[in-house]
Amino acid sequence: MAKGADTTNKPLIFQAGNALNKFKYEVAQELGLDQNKVQSGYWGDLPARECGAVGGHMVRRMIAAAEQALIQQAAANVSAGFQQALQQPVNPNPNQNQDQTPAQ
Repeated sequence: MAKGADTTNKPLIFQAGNALNKFKYEVAQELGLDQNKVQSGYWGDLPARECGAVGGHMVRRMIAAAEQALIQQAAANVSAGFQQALQQPVNPNPNQNQDQTPAQ
């Protein structure tokens, strides 16, 4: 490790730290990693390939969750737009503007 290297990764949202840590252990269990090594809290005995797999799966799942949230948000916006359009009065002759007076 290089001198002065910062090895502490801090979450952007402080309260998310515990949730991310729990999520890491859930993913490690799903991947079938040796639970004796994982639960000890020291991951130095695990190969880099396995640790990287945990991080990669975490990122994939977080991206999928973010995409799903965007889809739900877009669907809600479309639904709100339809509701707003349904509440507006319907103009039977859309080519004729009701505010215009006929020219003489």
